[in-house]
Amino acid sequence: MRLNDKIAIVTGAGSGIGKATALRFASEGAVVVCADVNEAAAAATAAEIEKAEGKARPQKVDVSDAGSAEALVKETLARHKRLDVLINNAGINRDAAMKKMAKDQWDAVISVNLTGTYNVCRAAMMPMIEQNSGRIVNTASIAVLGNFGQANYAASKAGVIGLTRTMALELARHKVTVNAIAPGAVDTPMTAGIPPEAKEQLVKRIPLGRMARPEEIAGLHLFLASDEAAYITGQVIFVDGGLSVGA
Repeated sequence: MRLNDKIAIVTGAGSGIGKATALRFASEGAVVVCADVNEAAAAATAAEIEKAEGKARPQKVDVSDAGSAEALVKETLARHKRLDVLINNAGINRDAAMKKMAKDQWDAVISVNLTGTYNVCRAAMMPMIEQNSGRIVNTASIAVLGNFGQANYAASKAGVIGLTRTMALELARHKVTVNAIAPGAVDTPMTAGIPPEAKEQLVKRIPLGRMARPEEIAGLHLFLASDEAAYITGQVIFVDGGLSVGA
């Protein structure tokens, strides 16, 4: 098992990519803290893992709140004495063209996607520094290349890339790697609201001709969290079916 007895926090574990990642990690031997702002969803993911004889526990977290992020890490350390892997997956979108985008739409996306990633990274990096090991994987997006109606989302994810690369430099001497995954179109609850016609046009633009499955993103999370990726840090990996090629 590639993550045998590793302690992993996965934010946004209640659905989509986060849930797929939590399930995959548990199947590879990790003890998974299923963190989500939706407490019931986090509990459902943890229960599914335990039903499959894996190890997990749920914890409610609002990543946009620094105190909540700190409590997530403190509780993990109190129970398990260490933290080996952090997957920062929690995120939201509030799409609108710039001329129609309200300030609260901008603030909400930045506070969860960018500040939320900072909050959990800041709390998790300290024990990783002390134990001289760790894996952090943040979530960017193909939207960083620009996407109509997503100025707030694109800006937040571009910020995540800058944060990731800087943290990679600062934490390398502590043997903590920091990378980011930039998914393209993934079949998750976040994309479920795309109108059928728009989704059809999107798929036509993807060279591989389909949206990704959450499990395919989880597979890369697993690799970056494993010992096999010990020499990879500061990287942003696009998982988009070729959509960004030539963009």
